[in-house]
Amino acid sequence: MTASAASTDSQTLTRSVLGARRLSNIFWAIVLLGGGLGFLLAGLSSYLKVNLLPFADPTQLIFIPQGIAMGFYGVAAVLISAYLWLIIALDVGGGYNEFNKKEDRVRVVRYGFFGKNRRIEIERPLEDVTAIRVEIKEGLNPKRALYLRTKGRSDIPLTRVGQPIPLSELENQGAELARFLQVPLEGL
Repeated sequence: MTASAASTDSQTLTRSVLGARRLSNIFWAIVLLGGGLGFLLAGLSSYLKVNLLPFADPTQLIFIPQGIAMGFYGVAAVLISAYLWLIIALDVGGGYNEFNKKEDRVRVVRYGFFGKNRRIEIERPLEDVTAIRVEIKEGLNPKRALYLRTKGRSDIPLTRVGQPIPLSELENQGAELARFLQVPLEGL
């Protein structure tokens, strides 16, 4: 799911933004952990001359250079997997966009890493919103995103980072948001 609209009433529109808790991230974290542990155990088996893997016999490997190389690749894969599990647990990049006519505010909230800046929040008055901008870039590294254009400030991204959103969904979200805020939709 990319984003869901949960409108509490006709004065508020809230959209959740998917962060690092994606199926693809979980898949790669599992693959890296499994492969990394396999390489690490193979490297340790070649050093200790004790078979630690039930499906192979890495005791036949010469520790230098094969065992060290396998151990290094195993440690690297386990560390990358740990990083992926951390960003999945913290849901880095996730958050929500809230457009509130009653309070005359736009609030964009995203979650980051540890520390004081774990919760990144941008608030702007509704009268500063000039347009909703759609950016579409096709090719090798496609990009499809919505931005909130405000007076005198840089554009604020409203969609997730990573996999591009389907074009029809992007158009629908942009049109719905522009209609709700009563501002023009640019870039289509």
